[in-house]
Amino acid sequence: MSVDEVEVLTARDVPLGGPRAVTVRRTLPQRARTLIGAWCFADHYGPDRVAESGGMDVAPHPHTGLQTVSWLFTGEIEHRDSLGTHAYVRPGEINLMTGGHGISHSEVSTPDTAVLHGVQLWLALPDAHRHTPRDFQHHAPKSVRVDGADLKVFLGTLAGETSPVRTFTPLLGAELLLDPGATVTLDVDPAFEHGLLVDEGDVRLAGTVLQPAELGYTAPGRTTLTLVNESAHRARAVLLGGTPFGEEIVMWWNFIARTDAEIRQAREDWTAAADRFGEVHGYPGDRLPAPELPNTTLKPRKNPS
Repeated sequence: MSVDEVEVLTARDVPLGGPRAVTVRRTLPQRARTLIGAWCFADHYGPDRVAESGGMDVAPHPHTGLQTVSWLFTGEIEHRDSLGTHAYVRPGEINLMTGGHGISHSEVSTPDTAVLHGVQLWLALPDAHRHTPRDFQHHAPKSVRVDGADLKVFLGTLAGETSPVRTFTPLLGAELLLDPGATVTLDVDPAFEHGLLVDEGDVRLAGTVLQPAELGYTAPGRTTLTLVNESAHRARAVLLGGTPFGEEIVMWWNFIARTDAEIRQAREDWTAAADRFGEVHGYPGDRLPAPELPNTTLKPRKNPS
């Protein structure tokens, strides 16, 4: 696609995690696009009234070959992992967990949470770092005013703000709050491709209007991105970016690898409670069992040319 085009990716509804499943809107991955930079997974959920939905209760489960990015708009989630981390995901604060060779964690909305609303994102680790040790980082970015928008930069650099959170490829992640009718032009890295995930309001990206739950993709080559809030109320979006990943990945369940055999080994290790994933302490229940693997060989995914 050309630099001037905007590709619109629509979401599909997916139940997330166990018997008390939260329904999320998933825009990555899909047939049209697997990655935006190293961003390989984007779930968008809420606003869910916990009294009606039951909230989030995802039992301990494993990850390999990726980093998870948790970002909330409202509510609070209790996080426990096999590093021994006991932390909380709160609005406007990033929790980034590195799975690398293997980690496990649980996610539970807290009793005081009335409305749960946010995004859960994954980053694929490049081949040179995909077996890195498990890790956890937290950062609360300050709000920055640019034209008619308030920005919080949780990964990378935008509008003169740089996040201290460490990643393994060049990346951008930011929440944008646009005033009614506002037009905002942002300087961006022309080596990056970008995705704008709209949460609230109608936002025009480079001439294309995106509605809530849609993700607009732009190819590398742009030095600026212009966003217009077409709504009569505040709009909110999450801007993702990064250099094209350039590697094929195999994704299945909570694992990212390069071959079918690696996925099968990860599943076997989780089922056998191997030390690879460690143990989550403090969760009042059993861990999630791995689903059955398909009878076919899992194939690598890549973006269209």
